[in-house]
Amino acid sequence: MDAQEILAQLPERLLPWFAAHARDLPWRADREPYHVWLSEIMLQQTRVEAVKGYYARFLAALPSIAALAAAQPDTLTKLWEGLGYYSRVRALHAAAQQIMAAHGGVFPSDYAAIRALPGVGDYTAGAIASICFDRPTPAVDGNVLRVVARLTGDMRCVDDEKTKRAHRAALAAVYPAGQCGLFTQALMELGATVCLPNGAPGCDQCPMRDLCRSADGGWKRLPVRREKKPRRREELTVFLLRCGEQTAVRRRPGTGLLAGLWEFPNVPGHLSAQEAIAQAETWGAQPHALEQVLHRTHMFTHVEWDMRCCLLRCGATPEGFIWADAAELARAYALPTAFRMFRDIE
Repeated sequence: MDAQEILAQLPERLLPWFAAHARDLPWRADREPYHVWLSEIMLQQTRVEAVKGYYARFLAALPSIAALAAAQPDTLTKLWEGLGYYSRVRALHAAAQQIMAAHGGVFPSDYAAIRALPGVGDYTAGAIASICFDRPTPAVDGNVLRVVARLTGDMRCVDDEKTKRAHRAALAAVYPAGQCGLFTQALMELGATVCLPNGAPGCDQCPMRDLCRSADGGWKRLPVRREKKPRRREELTVFLLRCGEQTAVRRRPGTGLLAGLWEFPNVPGHLSAQEAIAQAETWGAQPHALEQVLHRTHMFTHVEWDMRCCLLRCGATPEGFIWADAAELARAYALPTAFRMFRDIE
């Protein structure tokens, strides 16, 4: 049996398996395009359990595409606070505005029109078109690439665009008419819960085990991926400048990492205690005492921040910062996780 013949067996085996084993996830409650789109964007590089609460809160605050399009940027980043990869919510906002302007507020059903929305790539467009509109458009992400590579014993690098296109075309040829959305979700589910990326997959639970070319240990070599480059390491000194009940925050630049979000003041490098006090004096904060020094590390996709945080009690609230109390920090200012981890330190 060749690779395409193996893939042709997927629908009749995978759909009954999915009906019996599908997780109960809130975005599977309906096929509303806004709900599916929001969930797929939130789930990019983010764990399912982490997304559930954000998904519910986001929809409670912004229940429609029109509400999303009309939302203020600070409202969006606050709803997204802690979820990471904030460019996703900015793209959501831009796409909602495009849907309102170009499609009369109705989510487009055509794959090309979905793919043209800001922040929507091949995978997300395929997922929405198949789940919401029953189009035979595969949603090929890391989970699905892993399933296909292991099933067929394919040793091509799955990070190469040519390989992705080949897998997408091979899957499109076996999509079952009238059940495209269920098939897309079943493929996702198999990769997320059985054909796992780290450690041994659950081959004994897989409905394709007897046809899989990797079930007897070949999975250890598949999928083939490019070697990842090591993260760049950067040192920062972060300042918790406290004056009475207020703490200094400022907005980050509009471009680059964590663009436009709020942060605690910081400078490159690890400053000594005296250097940190001198820096606060330069800002005009009139530091009285350095009360605490903490060390934390935060990982981004390509960068690792090694942070030294200095808690300084100050006698002035100079311009150039926003001075907010604890309630305001929690309610109004979206701090990314890299800085939020210091927010409640006393």
